[in-house]
Amino acid sequence: MEYGMLTFKEPFNNVNRKIIHIDMDAFYASVEERDNPSLKGKPLIIAHDPRKTGGRGVVTTANYAARKFGVHSAMSSQLAYEKCPKATFIAPRMSYYAEVSQEIRKIYKQYTDVIEPLSLDEAYLDVTLNKKEIKSATLIARSIQRQIWKELRLTCSAGVSYNKFIAKIASDYKKPSGITVIPPQDAQKFLLNLPINKFYGVGKKTAEKLEKMAIETGSDLYQLSAKDLTDSLGKMGYTLYQRVRGIDNRPVAVDRERKSIGKESTFGPFLVSEEQVEKALQQIAEGVAKSLEKHKLHGRVVTIKIRYGDFETLTRQKSFFTFTEGAEDIFWKARDLWQEHGEIEKEIRLLGITVSQLAPHFYTNVQLPLWETPKF
Repeated sequence: MEYGMLTFKEPFNNVNRKIIHIDMDAFYASVEERDNPSLKGKPLIIAHDPRKTGGRGVVTTANYAARKFGVHSAMSSQLAYEKCPKATFIAPRMSYYAEVSQEIRKIYKQYTDVIEPLSLDEAYLDVTLNKKEIKSATLIARSIQRQIWKELRLTCSAGVSYNKFIAKIASDYKKPSGITVIPPQDAQKFLLNLPINKFYGVGKKTAEKLEKMAIETGSDLYQLSAKDLTDSLGKMGYTLYQRVRGIDNRPVAVDRERKSIGKESTFGPFLVSEEQVEKALQQIAEGVAKSLEKHKLHGRVVTIKIRYGDFETLTRQKSFFTFTEGAEDIFWKARDLWQEHGEIEKEIRLLGITVSQLAPHFYTNVQLPLWETPKF
């Protein structure tokens, strides 16, 4: 992207909010340990047992005893078994975890209604103004931790700061059961000392680009101008320019509109032919279409996700003038993306389809003529 003579105005930094990010500790595994105390202290992996699925499956999460062996979420179940063969495998019970998550949210609501759930096990809370009229966000975070333990026998970690970006990083700083507080006056020092791969939002590819630019810490990042970062990384570069300066003015979004709907499938054995890929894409497209129909939505952007046998993952998307209409339409659009970008020779571990740029499907699209047809 060319920026020419574009100038960057130093953004305003809102330091008046009090934001808490709560992250449940190994949530799904902790729920299983709570319900079955005999599992405590032993390696536990939430995934389908690869010995029963022919190696198929992906780790949803693992407890801290299993993580010591190098097991982590999104790892294949087979690899997790190889790293920790004595671990107990439990198939995920997502509907049950969702019920427990609702109990946690009820606790949040005793303090504030300004809650932005990110998933079943984490959420942002804006407690600048709160129901208990407690001035200290740190005291609120500690109270929530104690209450979740007392009522649900589960632990969580909390990050407390003046914005979402720093609170999110802070919640991961002292896991499990930790609390990290970063007030405005300490934010700059905290961020300058932070390894670049700990910056929330910096993925593997961005981290590799930054590494090539000799950027390893927040301090290195801070030395570059907004233009330098934007020229190198585009929009993400300007975002990082703000974040390393402790700037993130995004509010806690109470009503998060659904931005996309997608489905994905993991395969074991891997897909090794075009016919297998097309059949899989058809099935995934049907699942996406059903979800869109359920929510009365349709979208203009189709994205395909491909993960190869060596775990290399790529996503490719295309925007369309018309909205997606049904499973067949979604399939053909995803198939075109596959044919343009996919490589069957590398064997396929996972495929996914996502539809985004959603809009309510309250009407039927009708192709209108450009001018009125004369009546005879």
